[in-house]
Amino acid sequence: MKRLDFGDVAQLARAPALQAGGRGFESHRLHNMSSVVLLLSCRDRAGIVAGVSGWVASIGGNIIDAQQHTDAQDGMFFQRVQFTPPDGVDLDDLEQRFAVIARELGLDYRFCALPYRPRTAILVSKHLHCLSDLLSRAHLHDLPIDVHAVISNHPDAQEISDMYRQRFVHLPAGAQHEGRADQERQLASLLDSLSIDLVILARYMLVLPKSIVDAWYPNMINIHHSFLPSFVGANPYRQAHDRGVKIIGATAHYVSEVLDEGPIIAQDVVRVSHRDDVQELSRRGRDLETVVLANAVRAHVEHRVLVVGNRTVVFE
Repeated sequence: MKRLDFGDVAQLARAPALQAGGRGFESHRLHNMSSVVLLLSCRDRAGIVAGVSGWVASIGGNIIDAQQHTDAQDGMFFQRVQFTPPDGVDLDDLEQRFAVIARELGLDYRFCALPYRPRTAILVSKHLHCLSDLLSRAHLHDLPIDVHAVISNHPDAQEISDMYRQRFVHLPAGAQHEGRADQERQLASLLDSLSIDLVILARYMLVLPKSIVDAWYPNMINIHHSFLPSFVGANPYRQAHDRGVKIIGATAHYVSEVLDEGPIIAQDVVRVSHRDDVQELSRRGRDLETVVLANAVRAHVEHRVLVVGNRTVVFE
C-alpha cells in the first residue's frame, strides 16, 4: 500500500488496517483461536460503536475488551474490539459477515486471532542485551513469539543462541559492495525459506536494503538507542553526552525505507545527569532498550497497533 501522509484525511480512512496486516496475517487463520480482535478505522461519525457492538451481539459473540480513539483534528476514528466468537466460525466467516456493516459505516478493518505466536527471526550484531532478553522472555513464555532463527553478521551471538537451543545463522557482511549485496540476498532468501511472520532487529547495526524493508513492512521492528527523533544514526549516547542532556531514551519502531523514521510503537526515558559518562549512559540505556523493545513486540503480537501514515495508534 502507498505510504500516506497523516494530513491526507481523505485517504487515511482506508490506510491503517491494511498497513497493519502483512505476512503474518494469513497465519492467524491457522491458530486455534480463543478470541478475535477487530481493528478498524474510518472517518468519525455517529453510530460506529453501536453498529460494531450490535454486530458482535448479532452473531453470538461476546465483547471482552473494547477501546477507541477519536482524532478530532483529522476527523478520524480508531477502535480495537476483542471478543469471543461463536463456535465453528473462522476469520473468513467473520469477514464475510462483517462486510455489509463495514460498507455501511465506511470502515477499514481486519480480523486477527488470539492467541498469536508468530514465527520470528531475530537479527543482531555485537550488542547482545536485547537478544538475551527476548530469548529469555520467549523461553519463559512471557512473550508469545516462536523464535526460528537468530541471524547475525558477527559470530558473537552463537553462545547465547546455543544456550537457548536456538538456530544460529552467521551471515558475515564483506567490506566491499559485492559482499554486502551477497549477504543481503542470503538474508532475504533465509527469511523467506523459514516462513517468518515477524522480524526483530535487536541492535542489528547494518542498514537493510529497500527490497527487504518493503517486503517486511510493517512486520519488522527495530530498537533504536535514543529517544527519536533526537540523536539519529550512530553513537547516540556519545551525542547525548556531548549535548549534556538530562534524559536519555529508547525507541522501538517499525522499519521503513527512511532510516530511523518508521512509525513509533514504544518509547521510554530515564533521567541522567552531568556525572554520567558515556559508559554509564550506555549501561543505563541498555536496560531501557530491552524493556522498550519487549513492550513493542508484545503490542504487535497482541494486535494493539494500527499504523496511520507514519504514526501509530497503540491501544492499551
